[in-house]
Amino acid sequence: MRISRLRGPLRTPAAVAAALALALTVAGCGADVSDGDQGKDNKGGKEGKQASAGDGYPVTLTNCGAQVTYDKAPERVVTNDVGITEIMFALGLEDRMAGYVMPDDKGDLDAVPYKAAYEKVRWLSKSDINRELVLDAKADLVFAGWNYGFRESEGFTPAALDKLGVDTYLLTESCRNGRGKARGVMSPLDALYTDLRNLGKLFHVEDRAEKLVADYQRRIAAVQARAPKEQPRVFLYDDGRDKPLTSGEFAGPHDIITKAGGDHVMKDLKDSWVTVGWETVVDRDPEVIVINDYGDTSAAQKKKFLLDYPPLAGVSAIKNKRIFTLDYVDLVESPRNAAAIEALGAYLRGVQRD
Repeated sequence: MRISRLRGPLRTPAAVAAALALALTVAGCGADVSDGDQGKDNKGGKEGKQASAGDGYPVTLTNCGAQVTYDKAPERVVTNDVGITEIMFALGLEDRMAGYVMPDDKGDLDAVPYKAAYEKVRWLSKSDINRELVLDAKADLVFAGWNYGFRESEGFTPAALDKLGVDTYLLTESCRNGRGKARGVMSPLDALYTDLRNLGKLFHVEDRAEKLVADYQRRIAAVQARAPKEQPRVFLYDDGRDKPLTSGEFAGPHDIITKAGGDHVMKDLKDSWVTVGWETVVDRDPEVIVINDYGDTSAAQKKKFLLDYPPLAGVSAIKNKRIFTLDYVDLVESPRNAAAIEALGAYLRGVQRD
């Protein structure tokens, strides 16, 4: 079961219509799921059934370094992209959603996590999220992020929506860090926990949020306790032939790799999703390559390219054919991160050093 991907991490134009999997079982792992824009105050929304009238509002949150105030609990949230949508579902907030934006090609829904929520919530668009769609949905809050829906190039920003009377919440993984448009202000898992707790506070489901965080932390700690003593060097391959797109310190794969017991070879890059040169990959000699399975290019095609690409012939991961696949939704901020760590951890424990 697969779903096409809209816009998440920085992509080449050819990858805009990329696909990402929503299946519980992913190739190679079988993981289970048990600016001014940032500095404004958001106000608005309506109360929902998790909160009594006038109880606990307004709520002020810290979102991407800004103090953001909501007068009431939103009732018509529009989300963009799969990880963001599933954060709402994990918190049991599908009743507060007007819909989600996600491209086509969902495939068989039987194995999808949050299957009932996906069937209940309206699928608003298979294309880019935009102002017209938000207004048509009568949204009172848009949950998206920089390069996860929000983009200056088309004037779809939190500031633009604020002028239309629509509140916003920015995905913490996407927060800009003060270096141009570089993204990342905290570790990826801390970003997930921050968003769960913030949304828990906003919708008065704090206990549910804390239970999720505690469960993820417990499961991840169990993986770390079994991590190999000598950490295999791991490189995340997203896509790209001339130059590979990969993860820096502030994108999801960094924590997924390191908590699983690997040494993330691009951990020194202070950004989220970044492009590097192949010579850098060769120089750092990863012992394992993790493929991000999404897009028009299949994981099998990506694997074949890596194995056949002459400059990589001397890299340890290529010589030993140690290539592991995770889905896009596992690797961006989402409720599936813990399962991805469990799956990759099991794989890394089986890696024998040269």
